[in-house]
Amino acid sequence: MPTDLINSLADIVGIENVLTGEAAASHCNDKRGRYSGKALAVVLPADTQQVSAVVALCAAQHIAIVPQGGNTSLCGASVPLTEGEQIVLNLSRMNRIRDLDATNYTITVEAGCILANVRKAAEQSNRLFPLVLPSVQKCEIGGNLSTNAGGINVLRYGTTRELVLGLEVVLPDGRIWNGLRALRKDNSGYDLKHLFIGAEGTLGIITAAVLKLFPRPQVTAVACVGLRDPAAAVELFAHLRATCGDRINAFEIIGRSCLDLVFRHIPDTHEPFAKQHEWIAVIELSDVLDIPLEESLREALEKFSGGIEVFVVTAEKTLAEKWWQLRNNISDAQKIDGISIKHDISVPVSRMAEFITQADAALHGAYPGVRIVTFGHIGDGNVHYNASMPDPAQNPEFIGQSERVNRIVYDIVHGLGGSISAEHGLGQLKREEIRRYKSALELEMMHGIKQMIDPYKLMNPGKVL
Repeated sequence: MPTDLINSLADIVGIENVLTGEAAASHCNDKRGRYSGKALAVVLPADTQQVSAVVALCAAQHIAIVPQGGNTSLCGASVPLTEGEQIVLNLSRMNRIRDLDATNYTITVEAGCILANVRKAAEQSNRLFPLVLPSVQKCEIGGNLSTNAGGINVLRYGTTRELVLGLEVVLPDGRIWNGLRALRKDNSGYDLKHLFIGAEGTLGIITAAVLKLFPRPQVTAVACVGLRDPAAAVELFAHLRATCGDRINAFEIIGRSCLDLVFRHIPDTHEPFAKQHEWIAVIELSDVLDIPLEESLREALEKFSGGIEVFVVTAEKTLAEKWWQLRNNISDAQKIDGISIKHDISVPVSRMAEFITQADAALHGAYPGVRIVTFGHIGDGNVHYNASMPDPAQNPEFIGQSERVNRIVYDIVHGLGGSISAEHGLGQLKREEIRRYKSALELEMMHGIKQMIDPYKLMNPGKVL
């Protein structure tokens, strides 16, 4: 352990905010338990000036830096590697809301703000910050920005990238770029913030952001729909877009295997209908006007010509939350059941049913008895497509086939004009896979940007590229 480095870090942030040994261990393991690395120390700065000083110190000594927030990354982006000299720079202490301008519909927050707290602050001013994820109570804004997080409201409000007006970033040499502009129109050159959003901390450390707010909905209606198949879901979504417009917040699809896992492992969850259905969708509409939205949604569903087997519509929050629990607990239920090979893919909405049909057939053909867990944001063309063997004795051998399984799934995705990473990022998990599906020119440009901004490759090494 380089004592001089630890002492220098302590001089910047205080000795109590430099963690080593067992105190640092939890910051070196990822949420899924897949990646575990090692760090010289975990450093917790209190403000942007401290981040700048820490980065400048590490740059001078060629010590790599792994930025970290709530450590909810699903691709190993927020934990250190097993080799090399690196520190973890955890921004959780930087959790101030610097400003909320209700008239301008903006909120300026530090990177360590928990997403739920940002949403609450907006709500207290009768505004909405629409980003919401299953990890909303733990994930932090810096991580949301660094991974360009998605979630259930993307089809109405867009990904995190579309919710950002300005950033404050500490560059790899310690300089601070203050791009905290609260402007909706600024045509004064390259829009540099987009370099850092979705870069997973490989180009710099986001320390604060100006985020867009929206009018707070006054009425919400939610439907739970039993469907014939994914093709019916896609057709229904197109119908609702035509009849309900931009009132649609969310359109989530859930396969039968997902429901079975949730009912098996998550207490107080139940079938939404008297009869089992192979597919269900949970659909949410909202409006800033106090209008009979429940009636509108019910009428739109009644007019849909085919593929719906049953539906229920409610404006009652308690019942709607029960339906949302079926969706939000799928990942936890899967984790309890055992390891699976996970895919976070996107294709054009119009080709989603085609993807599911092709991928299901290919995997069942290659691995008879495979259990495929399909769920997610079909309204914006993104599903989580996970595979495992239901028999625990067979699963380890199947997991050992991850490379072949990935190739089957990703080749189909690529052939349909899709992406192998829709919202989780690349991290360590897909760092090598992406080389097969990005063009040589795209990769060349990405490496060129990395070389220009971080020539010594000290920012989150081993992630993305």
